[in-house]
Amino acid sequence: MLARMTSAAIRGLLVALLVVLPSLLLPVSATQSPEIVVFTALLAGALIFAEYYAHFPSFLEFRDAPPLNRSRFFFASLCMVLISLLASHGFQPTGLTALVHKLAFLIGETLDFAYSPVQLTRLMMPTYVPQYTVDLVRAAAGLAYLISLISIAYFAFVIRLRNWPLGNGAFNVWVNLPLFDPTTGGDVVTRLQRDAKMHIVAGVLLPFLLPALVQMTASTFDPALLGNPQLLIWCVTGWAMVPASMITRGMARLRVADLIEQKRRAFDHDQDLQTV
Repeated sequence: MLARMTSAAIRGLLVALLVVLPSLLLPVSATQSPEIVVFTALLAGALIFAEYYAHFPSFLEFRDAPPLNRSRFFFASLCMVLISLLASHGFQPTGLTALVHKLAFLIGETLDFAYSPVQLTRLMMPTYVPQYTVDLVRAAAGLAYLISLISIAYFAFVIRLRNWPLGNGAFNVWVNLPLFDPTTGGDVVTRLQRDAKMHIVAGVLLPFLLPALVQMTASTFDPALLGNPQLLIWCVTGWAMVPASMITRGMARLRVADLIEQKRRAFDHDQDLQTV
């Protein structure tokens, strides 16, 4: 019990730290509403602590199937740290922020080709926004999108070469898919494959659709607000990492469906041998 509590507390603390990370890395003049940030961090940390401390799962998928959730957290943290350093360069330039600034602008310019998500993100910015802000948004989008692609490639590597999730021992579908009800909706494998494909398609399309949606709803959310460093960090990180998380979730479900199908074939083969 003590080990479970310690592990849950560490995870909750790390998630809370992730929420306050932009405020810690940005200078005081670039941060706003610290009380809201602290409250959100405490709430997120408490939810993760409760989820990992409980013996029975509630909402978090693949809780006992590392390194899926760990990789999500790592790449989201990496994205937020780098964009925070990028945004803070205009306030308190250092050697590290200058390096990230130059690298991010190079990546943003490279990925700003026709019909790319980075180009759509740049084009959604209003014409009255200063050119540096537009370039900063493009650099942040390029950096975040590259990290999201790396996170997807990493999980594909884990599945292919590390035999996820069997490399970690037995895989419990009920614990790792608490929101999935195997008793309703037809065949389990078919449902898992359908849900997985929907998640992958949505994850691929969202980086293209979100800039267009923001542009269409400019009266509700002004893209010029991305000039605020905190808002830039959260919006760009969410724009890149949420779709990547959906894609990895779909890949994981496809893998689980494939394992269940393999078990069925092996069981049918044993039944045929016993009949013979």
